[in-house]
Amino acid sequence: MAEQVDVLICGSGSAGLCAAVWLARCGINYKILERRAGPLENGQADGVQTRTVEIFESFGIAEDLLKESYHVLEVAFWAAEGEGIKRTHYTADTEPGLSHQPHVILNQARVNSMLIKEMERVSKKPMIEYGCEVQSVEVDDTAHKDSAAYCVTTTASSNGQQRIFQSKYVLACDGAHSAIRKSLGFAMVGDSTNAVWGVMDIHAKTNFPDIRKKVIIQSNAGNLMIIPREGDSMVRFYIELGGAAVKDVTLADLQERASHILHPYSIEFMKTIWWSAYSIGQRLADNFEKAGRVFLTGDACHTHSPKAGQGMNVSLQDGFNIGWKLAAVLRGQCSAKILETYVSERQKTAAQLIDFDRFFTKLFSSSYRQENGITAQDFKDHFVKAGRYTAGQGVQYEESIFISPSTTDKDLARNVVVGMRFPSAQVVRFCDARPMQLMAALPADSRWHVVIFAGDVLQQAAAVQLAKVAAELQNMIYMFTPTGQDADTVIQGVLVLASKRIEVEQKVIPDVFTPETGEWKIKNLQKIFVDDASYNAGHGQAYKTYGIHPEGCVIVIRPDQWRFYLYMRGLFGT
Repeated sequence: MAEQVDVLICGSGSAGLCAAVWLARCGINYKILERRAGPLENGQADGVQTRTVEIFESFGIAEDLLKESYHVLEVAFWAAEGEGIKRTHYTADTEPGLSHQPHVILNQARVNSMLIKEMERVSKKPMIEYGCEVQSVEVDDTAHKDSAAYCVTTTASSNGQQRIFQSKYVLACDGAHSAIRKSLGFAMVGDSTNAVWGVMDIHAKTNFPDIRKKVIIQSNAGNLMIIPREGDSMVRFYIELGGAAVKDVTLADLQERASHILHPYSIEFMKTIWWSAYSIGQRLADNFEKAGRVFLTGDACHTHSPKAGQGMNVSLQDGFNIGWKLAAVLRGQCSAKILETYVSERQKTAAQLIDFDRFFTKLFSSSYRQENGITAQDFKDHFVKAGRYTAGQGVQYEESIFISPSTTDKDLARNVVVGMRFPSAQVVRFCDARPMQLMAALPADSRWHVVIFAGDVLQQAAAVQLAKVAAELQNMIYMFTPTGQDADTVIQGVLVLASKRIEVEQKVIPDVFTPETGEWKIKNLQKIFVDDASYNAGHGQAYKTYGIHPEGCVIVIRPDQWRFYLYMRGLFGT
């Protein structure tokens, strides 16, 4: 007999787990099938972008990630000098001010375990069925337009027994060799290069002075990238191997090449945790979905080189994008038409990633730089310029039902771009004088956020305008909130003032920003903030950071922290 589930997630990689956290938080019936016998133990990915750390923060699980990881703060560039190498530049790893969170390094197995822990905490039981390998997926073409239909049939094998699952939706998170993609007849389009690289995680004795920094070395013996790992002494080496055949590469080859590149510095390899060799290829699936019921995510639809640290991050962000949308559809809050935005948003992101990776791969090639006259300074400049993209902060979604830039007055918030993730800035919470990041008020809990920058409400005109906007916000909340649920269940209003905090009285704050919530219907006072000096953390200058117009504005933010719309105050409903 077929087993029935609303969402079947095939694969427990970063995309599937991130989507599962969303579904668990929204009370959706889901199941994960994983062909491995147990959780990932030694993941190959380890770079965690600032945007991914922000996502963990939005799930409330960033603390362990930040505590256990290596924080990448600086990059050292080294170039050839005679028969050896010399340091040429230092630069910040991440553009200052780009994010309040750092770029960190942590093994993917540990990153995944944090997502699993949160998923199971919310679901209150294990949700991954290990040792279950998906073989095929089929969509019933006669029923897929019926929103209530369990029209996707998935065949899997577990302990030698065939299993049949019927679901409303399937997420293909089953990696680069995706059985679902092949079952649907989708192809990966792209090519491989002749470039071969080796990678190894090691503990080493060395007199190289920057061994605990992120390092890029361009020597006459080849290229080497050093990434410090979590802990005190483990590092990862990415080593250019030229025209070697992957199947012929040995660990001794990697060690010998690394030693030559580091000359005149010495290195002794004490222990190798893991190593591999790979050829670089960039491929993109020719389709990302089938009948609006099966969606490809992560490596199932895009593959590329590992050096830019994009793979695990972009895959996780695929899951972050589709998870809340599936939940909104299954809860009856949105039409299934919104799922089209997963394809339009993430397919373009993946295509941009492939283009970027092709350029980045060439940039790391010794022969390409020599043929095109790219100097060490040129390389450093290109690397720094790409920093916003490699941090995961360069993605901009185009206009859709969920992104509305065309009617936006850009002067309302000069540094806020509709279609990009909402940046953070320090503010002071009104109720308790606590300095905090505004992004902390926008948790990933399926709610839409209406952030109102009301200006200085100590001025009569601003206070009057705030009252009008608050009334319109109240009407909007009333329209979308199900009967009997807390007022902030679907939409929460967040207020940011530009007044002196100690001069503002609670009575000037409209009630819509202090809804009575929870079992005892106690006023929630944690949605009101002031752009003012704090006692111990200085002044966040939030209005300046966002470029807010003196008259203020309203910013509507999606559940995934992407900016949907920007309004002038008092223009709700236009």
